[in-house]
Amino acid sequence: MGNREDLLVAAKQCLLEKGYDRTTVRDVSSRAKVSMAAIGYHYGSLQALLNEAMFEAMDDWSTALGGVFAPDPAVVDTPAAQFESKVERLIDSLEDGRQFWLASFEAFMQAQRSPELREQMAAGQRDGRQGLAAMATGQPEDEVEDSEVRTVGAVQLALISGLMVQLLTDETAAPTASEVMTGLRKLMGLTEE
Repeated sequence: MGNREDLLVAAKQCLLEKGYDRTTVRDVSSRAKVSMAAIGYHYGSLQALLNEAMFEAMDDWSTALGGVFAPDPAVVDTPAAQFESKVERLIDSLEDGRQFWLASFEAFMQAQRSPELREQMAAGQRDGRQGLAAMATGQPEDEVEDSEVRTVGAVQLALISGLMVQLLTDETAAPTASEVMTGLRKLMGLTEE
């Protein structure tokens, strides 16, 4: 690998270990075994490098999420049972993804003051909603209707993000997959006319 790629790998590792806010130029350059000036030369700034590393980490997580949300052949094939199995696997995946989630929430906070990062994160969310809608409907991503992206995909993203916030804050009080399903059923009952 060249210096540019070494810096990206190092930045990703630093993001996951130290977080978005605490990663310094020195951390990344030391890990990549290149000069600190190389960051400016290849990426323009530490923030630009961290942003790119964050989006690579999001791509990695998205790939892993595909496995979490794949149909579970061991589960009775009802939509509710499959969905509960997916939520359970999502909760189980937190241990491997904890550092990613912490870094992504830090990046979200940074994005509130950085229009460039905010737009990159918004684009990532749009892609995420589309991918989640495709997984839920069993359609190829490019064939998912916008209405499904804005409903099925958006609600799943909200559920995932909210669940991760609760798990990161107080894992013992966060809902189980069974409790998530019970809550969804009760909410649906409240909306029926």
